[in-house]
Amino acid sequence: MLTDVDEVRRPDDGELCGFIDERDGRWCALAVFGALLGSHHSRGAAEEQLLGEGLAVLAERWTLRHRPSGEEEVVCIQEADPAAVTVARGYSSMPGVPTLTITAAQIHAGEWELYR
Repeated sequence: MLTDVDEVRRPDDGELCGFIDERDGRWCALAVFGALLGSHHSRGAAEEQLLGEGLAVLAERWTLRHRPSGEEEVVCIQEADPAAVTVARGYSSMPGVPTLTITAAQIHAGEWELYR
């Protein structure tokens, strides 16, 4: 679970779009499961990115990298929340496709990296 970050929710329905975290004087826009979406000079710019694309990026294909081994693969997000993300391993999310669940703590620790 992500801690010490600020939630960004859509004003009209309260849906969680992601999180903002200040790191080394920059404002980072984080997906709902903690992956970095962008780094900005202002908090407002990070919030604007999350409100504009924070949920839409969940439907895109991502690259998953296992940092210790350096192995990469294309994945599709099946389910995401502040504690974890479950990905379908491969270009499509169809029944029977192998999946992997990665915790936000594993992403934060650098074991796994998800990027677009």
